[in-house]
Amino acid sequence: MKKLVLMLFILGLSGLGGCGWFGGGDKEDETAAWDAERLYAEARGALDAGYYERAVDYYEKLEARFPFGTYGQQALLDLSYAYYKSQDFDGAVSTADRFIKLYPRNEGVAYALYLRGLANFNRGLGFTQRFLPIDLSQRDPGSSMDAFQDFSELLKRFPDSIYVEDARLRMVHLRNMLAEHEVEVANYYMRREAYVAAANRAGHVVENYPRTPAIPEALAVLAKAYKVLEMPDLSADALRVLETNYPNHPGIYEVRRVVVGSRSGASGEDDGWF
Repeated sequence: MKKLVLMLFILGLSGLGGCGWFGGGDKEDETAAWDAERLYAEARGALDAGYYERAVDYYEKLEARFPFGTYGQQALLDLSYAYYKSQDFDGAVSTADRFIKLYPRNEGVAYALYLRGLANFNRGLGFTQRFLPIDLSQRDPGSSMDAFQDFSELLKRFPDSIYVEDARLRMVHLRNMLAEHEVEVANYYMRREAYVAAANRAGHVVENYPRTPAIPEALAVLAKAYKVLEMPDLSADALRVLETNYPNHPGIYEVRRVVVGSRSGASGEDDGWF
């Protein structure tokens, strides 16, 4: 009998603990009784004050409870921005996508495209990469390509948008970065003695990214790779373009030091270009 009483007492304590007597209960949702107007006002206030995680929480609740309400369209745009500012770039991209699909004729599509581009630019970066000065050309280019396409679509569909000037500048930066990435890959192939692959990558830069800072290095890689592959005419063409347009580039001397017929690309001494 005593054991039974003890067991019932323990079960009773457990039940009380679940109700919050010992601080373990669920916190009451303060927004439960809020209407759409109150939720939107609180969300917007948090967003304007820089409390982005709180804003995300409020906007998510607003979307869940009042998906087709008066504030639905603007709330989606605000939520995408709140995700972006809280560094949830996947959330920012997916929310902007949802807005564009739901409201394709809305004037806010221009802003959604711009936000999606900003989020994609930052999407592939870790915390340290966003705040430390590193070579962004060595990152995975997938998100950069997505960002470039987002900004390109913005310029095409909304040429008079207030976001166009900034988007165009970002596209120039992204284009330069993508070209530099291709050259990094070409140099990697050179070090691996995969000269055909190196020539293909360098040639891709020359053909698709003209007038970028990566062009002289791409021409140097192209000339070196063709020379090692015993394709003297193609090597000479690349070298001639390099000498004409970038007469002081160190790649000119590197090409000249490559020994023809040596698949290792060595010149009989450690020239350091690998």
